[in-house]
Amino acid sequence: MNSVQHYTIIIIGGGPIGLACALEAKKAGLDYLILERGCLVNSLYNYPVNMTFFSTSERLEIGNVPFVSTHPKPTRAESLEYYRRVTKDNGIHIHLFEEVLNVQPQNNQYLIETIKGAYTAQHVIIATGFYDIPYLLNVPGEDLPKVKHYYDDPHFYAFQKVVVVGASNSAVDAALETWRKGAELTIVVRQSEIGQRVKYWVKPDIDNRIKEGSIKAYFLSHNTAILEN
Repeated sequence: MNSVQHYTIIIIGGGPIGLACALEAKKAGLDYLILERGCLVNSLYNYPVNMTFFSTSERLEIGNVPFVSTHPKPTRAESLEYYRRVTKDNGIHIHLFEEVLNVQPQNNQYLIETIKGAYTAQHVIIATGFYDIPYLLNVPGEDLPKVKHYYDDPHFYAFQKVVVVGASNSAVDAALETWRKGAELTIVVRQSEIGQRVKYWVKPDIDNRIKEGSIKAYFLSHNTAILEN
């Protein structure tokens, strides 16, 4: 293991919150390091390719750096460019693709062990978010290769039979995009209707596709198993 480096603050997670913490630490003159297990803003990178945020651009700003978007609601691509620019322009100290394996108290500080080495710190900030934790159905067959817990690009699903489980923003976006690429689309929803928090400009679209029969919907339903064929 490499020699142990010490920082006042170790920030675990290089997403928008982790970057915002780093900016504040730098402003206060504190030495810090961000440890990110994936790429910069890894969770946003893994969002669907064509995703549009619900929030407006000013609500995604950090460090008083303006987020200029060409759309009323910023896109995934614009957010990646924004946070990359913030990181570069502010010289944020970050180690990418360095997963943290263990954090434990040691001699009135913390020992942080990663896949590449070890660090000590007076304080540790956990800013890992939740997107990298899949929501499991816990049913037989969920581990089959054809089952995905993350959605990226709709082209892959062209002319295939597809089931989308859920009816909140992510599920509805996936359903509409794959249907428009030619998928034979079915959605399975535990509730009695499409989620009330679905983006207001999207909800009429999914409601109308269901009413006209283009997308099949099973409400008050849940999956009990996923079969191989």
